[in-house]
Amino acid sequence: MRGITPEFAASDGNGHIYNNLEDKNQVLQIDARTLQILNRWPLAPGESPSGMAIDAVNRRLFVGCRNRKLVVMNSDTGKVVTTVPIGEGVDANRFDPNTKVVFSSNGNGTLTVVHEDSADAYSVIANVPTRRGARTMEFDPRTHRVYLVTAQLGPQPAQPHTPPPMVPGTFELLVFGRTSE
Repeated sequence: MRGITPEFAASDGNGHIYNNLEDKNQVLQIDARTLQILNRWPLAPGESPSGMAIDAVNRRLFVGCRNRKLVVMNSDTGKVVTTVPIGEGVDANRFDPNTKVVFSSNGNGTLTVVHEDSADAYSVIANVPTRRGARTMEFDPRTHRVYLVTAQLGPQPAQPHTPPPMVPGTFELLVFGRTSE
């Protein structure tokens, strides 16, 4: 796929795969059986998408964009429902269908936690401090824990879009969970 930079993908469990294109500011809706592109949807006002998660029940995609916006999109029509502010340097998004919470892991050292109040309304619960560079994320729906990895980072290189080097021997696994039920 020359000239196309796909990032994250999500499946609705009903025959559709969604993939965000970082360089095109788009989301593709793909037929999972034929692998044909069904739709190309713009993400505006989101720019440079990275993470993606899905609420398959309410038919909502959560697309983390590098311009510090979480774009909430209708997964049937491609219509942008709303945007929510997130931290800088988003890499991943996850959705907890049991608690209706969306997570955005951000390289600036925050985990943005957003509540799905309804299919069309969202509110930021918190911007939890993590560690600089803690962008790679996974979520355990059984325990409701979020896992982030990082390491101590060296100085930022002068070259644009070049990540800082990791300091050897400083790898960390960060675990976040709910403090009350």
